[in-house]
Amino acid sequence: MKIVVLKFGGTSVGTIERIKKVANIIISYIRKRYKVIVVSSAMSGITNDLIKKSKKISNNFDTSEYDVLVSTGEQIACSLISGRLNHLGYKSKSYMGWQIPIITSGTYGSSRITNINVKKINKFLKLGGIPVITGFQGVNLNLRVTTLGRGGSDASAIMLSKFFKAQKCIIYTDVDGVYTTDPNALKNAKKIKIISYEEMLEMASLGAKVMQPASIQDARLNRIDIDVKSSFSKKNGTKITKKKNIISNKIIRGISFTKNDAKVTLIGIKDKPGIAAAIFKPLSLNSINVDMVVQNISANGKETDLTFTIKSEDLYKTQKLIKKNRKIKFRNLIFDKNVSKVSIIGVGMITTPGVTYRMFQALAKKNINILVISTSEIKISVLINKKNITKAISVLHKEFKLDK
Repeated sequence: MKIVVLKFGGTSVGTIERIKKVANIIISYIRKRYKVIVVSSAMSGITNDLIKKSKKISNNFDTSEYDVLVSTGEQIACSLISGRLNHLGYKSKSYMGWQIPIITSGTYGSSRITNINVKKINKFLKLGGIPVITGFQGVNLNLRVTTLGRGGSDASAIMLSKFFKAQKCIIYTDVDGVYTTDPNALKNAKKIKIISYEEMLEMASLGAKVMQPASIQDARLNRIDIDVKSSFSKKNGTKITKKKNIISNKIIRGISFTKNDAKVTLIGIKDKPGIAAAIFKPLSLNSINVDMVVQNISANGKETDLTFTIKSEDLYKTQKLIKKNRKIKFRNLIFDKNVSKVSIIGVGMITTPGVTYRMFQALAKKNINILVISTSEIKISVLINKKNITKAISVLHKEFKLDK
């Protein structure tokens, strides 16, 4: 069978009129002789509303029941899509993850798909049916509903593409592809026609909100090409694929940024083996993600200053954990919420010298001070004052000729 997986995001199915347009998109692939598997997110705003309800019920809502609750939004959207397709004369049926079943493992709220039973859906496809499957969810070995984390419908689509050996996986969203940076932040941002898994993974992890990072990693591991397109436009989108499929003279492919970072600095820590682990262990146990880390050793080698970044919403909790941590001693504790992280990403920097210098020089010319630096093979991230974020994006976009 020539199978295509079509995934529709929350904005694409946000209203009844948009669901009618989605049905027409699905039919267009049927007319091209594809067997179509549809994956849908919840209608925009539904999941957030369910989360608010859980918080009104309890500050410590049971994690298993939380997954049962927030997974219901996709059920509504899939039923409406299927209902519209049936109305138009096509054979369609909605399926929840547990009905297939889509098997998951891991913790509630952030499970991963491990297996999908293909028999039921394959039989329906051969009969000319259009299955409309709930994204974002599955069922664990205890037969409890699980969810895959926010944006998890992307992961559903990618893993369905894997298990059904689909020829195409197309992610329909409210943007017409992946851009060199957020077009809302810079009007000169350009759409990227083709990008590697590695570059897209870095961009998503560093602030770009087109796709869930874990989903891109799933696509990379399973070598599934993804097309990102808009459900509101017929323009070509962006293809996410392996590096060897890309021919480009661009050293840097994109710029990502965040606006919800906070910087934490511990001054005058008694330097000894295991001190960093003692600082970070309580944060890890409380699900606080530490990002950039810089350590400075004093001249006498007895003290160290440690700086790291976290999400700003974790700042209060981090402050409490550090202050009550009896395993560490320090002279001062400083917090700064007025910071942002800017990152340049590109596989071209692996073989191109001078990229770091060009980035730092471009920022220096605009009097933008760098607070923290972190690097990998294909990205350089810097922490700067939040007030300089727009200026930094603009100068780096121009420096690496991303507007051409």
